[in-house]
Amino acid sequence: MNQNIQRLTWGILIAVSSTLNAQEIITIPEIPVEFSAVDNNNFLLTLTRSQESTVVVEMLGRDGNPLGIGTGFVVRSDGLIATNLHVVGEARPIRVRLYDDREFQVTSVYATDKLRDVALIQIDATDLTPLPLAEPDSLDQGEVIFALGNPQGLEHSVVTGVVSGFRDGEGEMKLIQLAIPIEQGNSGGPLLDMDGRVHGLLTLKSRLTDNLGYAVPIEAVHDLLESPNPVQMEQWLTIGALNPERWEPQGSSVNWRQRAGEIHVSGQGDGFGGRALCLYRGALPELPFEVAVDVLVHEEDGAAGLAFHSDGSDIHYGFYPSSGALRLTHFNGPTVYSWNVQQNQMTHHWIPDSWNRIKVRVEPDRLLCYCNDELIFEQPNPQLDSGRIGLVKFRHTTASFKRFQFGSELPDERPSPEVLARVNSLASEVPVANPIPIDFVRKQTDLDMVGQKALHSAAQTLEAQAQQLRVLAREIHEEQTRTELVAKLESSPPELLEAALLIARLDNPDLNVDEYRQAVDALAQRFLDSTSDELTPADKLDAFHEFLFEKNGFHGSRTNYYSASNSYLNEVIDDREGLPLTLSLLYIELAERVGLTASGIGLPGHFLVRVDLPEEERFIDVFDKGTVLSEKMCRQRVREMTGLTWRDSYLDPQDATSIIKRMLRNLIGIANSDSDLEAALRYTRTLLTIDPTSVEDRLYKAVLCYNTKRWDEGLEEVGKVLQEQPPEIELDRVRELQDAILERQRNAGSGSD
Repeated sequence: MNQNIQRLTWGILIAVSSTLNAQEIITIPEIPVEFSAVDNNNFLLTLTRSQESTVVVEMLGRDGNPLGIGTGFVVRSDGLIATNLHVVGEARPIRVRLYDDREFQVTSVYATDKLRDVALIQIDATDLTPLPLAEPDSLDQGEVIFALGNPQGLEHSVVTGVVSGFRDGEGEMKLIQLAIPIEQGNSGGPLLDMDGRVHGLLTLKSRLTDNLGYAVPIEAVHDLLESPNPVQMEQWLTIGALNPERWEPQGSSVNWRQRAGEIHVSGQGDGFGGRALCLYRGALPELPFEVAVDVLVHEEDGAAGLAFHSDGSDIHYGFYPSSGALRLTHFNGPTVYSWNVQQNQMTHHWIPDSWNRIKVRVEPDRLLCYCNDELIFEQPNPQLDSGRIGLVKFRHTTASFKRFQFGSELPDERPSPEVLARVNSLASEVPVANPIPIDFVRKQTDLDMVGQKALHSAAQTLEAQAQQLRVLAREIHEEQTRTELVAKLESSPPELLEAALLIARLDNPDLNVDEYRQAVDALAQRFLDSTSDELTPADKLDAFHEFLFEKNGFHGSRTNYYSASNSYLNEVIDDREGLPLTLSLLYIELAERVGLTASGIGLPGHFLVRVDLPEEERFIDVFDKGTVLSEKMCRQRVREMTGLTWRDSYLDPQDATSIIKRMLRNLIGIANSDSDLEAALRYTRTLLTIDPTSVEDRLYKAVLCYNTKRWDEGLEEVGKVLQEQPPEIELDRVRELQDAILERQRNAGSGSD
């Protein structure tokens, strides 16, 4: 869990190695008796003011990700922050987040004291409220104090305690001993008296007990303020720094860094749209020229790529992916009103979640934009004719770049037909089950970088084909299950139990329907074996309820109501927990097997069972362990749950098909809440297999097909609706959907989607 925790003989340094999402419980000590003498209202005001001046300090690792968090506090209104030196680390990028969630990159390390483990860091912020610093040695043993920090990543936490003593640390270091816990993430946090004056910085955790810690006296901060030794971040960041002779990054809130031959960028730029440039400092190439870079965008909606013809500020061209499409934009100023998107197109040449090489050829009278050496755009008459080249990113994008190159003409890296043929042959020759023999490898060492990239591309193609084969197997299973499901519903009488289990089998191919049917039969037989044949129907019903709800524990799922498991009948049988609908279905099937007459009642918002006794009808809420409802109570429940006007038809029995359709709609609702388009399509296809006349389901399926790139299937559904022209449907909206699908299909067919 902890990374690189630095241990000293006098304690354990805390903060840098904090796990940001740690789930451990933080123990807070009881408020000391002396605290009762503090005016609570004044303390709360002091606490609020102090929290607003306390910050989160993140030290970034070699890979650019936070190693952990510490705490700091404002000591000067111009952005000077005090914290522990071990929070800052050595030669690492540092980020500060204020109480109002604004984030700043540290611009300089203003002063450090290695012996006392204190650092002052500078951010580019103004009008901050500093915490008042107490005079040195003004704290007494037994005095009530409070501390602020970010223990285990729980930001802006507060803890109270007392000063339990004063101790000598390593060398001449003095420490304040505190009766409070100090956890990972607290380091650098202020130790304050009840008037809000800072007496020290939380630094160490006791190795003996959780509720004991240490703070560095505030004298160390006073000393550093009097004798600073500032180091600009350009010099501080000896790890991960871009070569300042080669690159000019722009934007103080953006972190451009270099590692293992790659440039990585994160953070949001200061400009409109989060734009941030990193410009090449070398001599500008003469026209015509080409500039290229390999780019990996880490978010689906990310945007990052090449900048060229830059004036060093807001005017330039950009060629970059944006939300999966490739885009060429002329930026003629600081805001979107001065930006002109000249080309924007989806293309299969851009491979998401992978390295892609983008290239621009700049000629006097045109721009040629390439992705993986395939021509994407040709833009005539460029409006800019000179300027610097470099990299650009937008919004919240995190991206990586490598192999930034320019020249009069860069080599085409597409493999030749001969290389492709050889790679395809190798793909069939490579052993699947055993390691590749070294002699086989040595025979291929003449393959250059282009050939090796072709091998990677072939592997990606095979992986995509394997995924498609898995999809094919799944969809064959689904179609077979739908055929069986319809047959169960069309049998005489309908086989409701088997049909419900087949719905579960849509998502669980290994489900054995016969096994669960036998389990239901066995459960019913156990009840019959435990009761007398001479019971009246009413007594049998009471005994049935006791058997089902009390002895076997079937109950409604209240804590995890919207779990899909509650709609899978096999899991309802296994767990004895489910929705009103699935529990009612099981109840109906068991009732039939034990000699009771039961049917499903589909009230809006809640499913019940009606049991027909010789003298009366009883409406049973199976979800509520068999509670009997009167018709008046049914009316009240519908009104409370839905607000609908009562209809007598609500108490009509539901046939097997209606029950199964309701189960499927429950699953569609769950899939929608989980944004699971494939699952929603699976259930909608099943609904239409059962009832092909449902116009609403056809249109919903068409929308799902649009979003899952099943163009032909979506157009088929839209075409049927337009042909039938149902009066309740706005046909103009249907035509709009048809046009949208056709446009996406055309783009896909032209290689632009």
